[in-house]
Amino acid sequence: MNGLVGWQKADTLFQNLVAEKKVPGLAVAILEDGQTILEKGYGFANLEKRKKVHPKRTVFRIASISKCITALALGKMVEDGVLDLDESFYTYVPYFPQKKYDFTLRQLASHTAGIRGYRGKEYALNQDLSIKEGIEIFKNDPLFFEPGTSYLYNSFDFVLLSLAMQEASGIPFDQYVREQILIPFGLESTFPPPGNVSLSTQKRSGQTAESIAQFYTKRALGFTKAVEVNNTYKLAGGGYLSTCEDVGKLGQAIMEQKLLKEATYEQLLTSTIIDGKPTYYGLGFQVSQDAKGRPFVGHLGNSVGAYTNLFVYPKHKKVIAVLMNCTDPKVQPILDEAINALFEHPTV
Repeated sequence: MNGLVGWQKADTLFQNLVAEKKVPGLAVAILEDGQTILEKGYGFANLEKRKKVHPKRTVFRIASISKCITALALGKMVEDGVLDLDESFYTYVPYFPQKKYDFTLRQLASHTAGIRGYRGKEYALNQDLSIKEGIEIFKNDPLFFEPGTSYLYNSFDFVLLSLAMQEASGIPFDQYVREQILIPFGLESTFPPPGNVSLSTQKRSGQTAESIAQFYTKRALGFTKAVEVNNTYKLAGGGYLSTCEDVGKLGQAIMEQKLLKEATYEQLLTSTIIDGKPTYYGLGFQVSQDAKGRPFVGHLGNSVGAYTNLFVYPKHKKVIAVLMNCTDPKVQPILDEAINALFEHPTV
């Protein structure tokens, strides 16, 4: 294990984010060789009530880390023969308006299907839409490019993916994910936002509205409460809520390649190649390098009232999870510095 010097430096950097009012609060979970070596809350889950962040109890929006959960569920469906990654999306959702080109589930999961991204304030919709209702936002728009020829990261890909998964399995998406991924992984504090979901998952986990952090946006004069949003329809791409402890557990399960076959993980965690160049994205996972060039799998997330990191380093047997209750606070360089400190060996 690396020496204490690196942990102290990282811990100080995390504390400074709050002290310097760069974020209202954050929670951090760091595992090495399967052991939790730092699990800590910093700052406030609720500024007005002076309620502190607790790494096991405070529930954050995890934003696009949700895509990793969806990808694992997708892998399970593939293994069980429920659907085929290389089958046309229209096989499962024939009522989606026909486009100039056909596209597959694999292309949706790798952001190479040509579906458009958000326009204007679409990322902040506050309508209680089901997954099927959510496609109304973009279903009539043309593809941006011929599927398989380019890469465009977006969350609508995952709205479509979750709809296909729901139609293929005959089971509501959130119910399938809960039964096949969250329960087996022991993620008891990970659930959909309150709203239009098929299960009352909050009651099941003992989580209440009291556990959920207040979400903020940074302004020139401090933090204001973020606008109300309803992420239910885009649960698969960015809607899940969780604790830092659970996201750390998720990272460890991915590290150990739990539940799914090695060949399935290989598909999820291998970068897609377009024109001979990697996109640095697999299926629902970033497959990239950190600021210092170390290979990792996982995801960064940014949504209304949330900014998140999940870095899994298979080579170094490390998992780093960071959750914040603030819309893009522009602190990734500081997080990168803290993460780098965790790899530093003390000088003897």
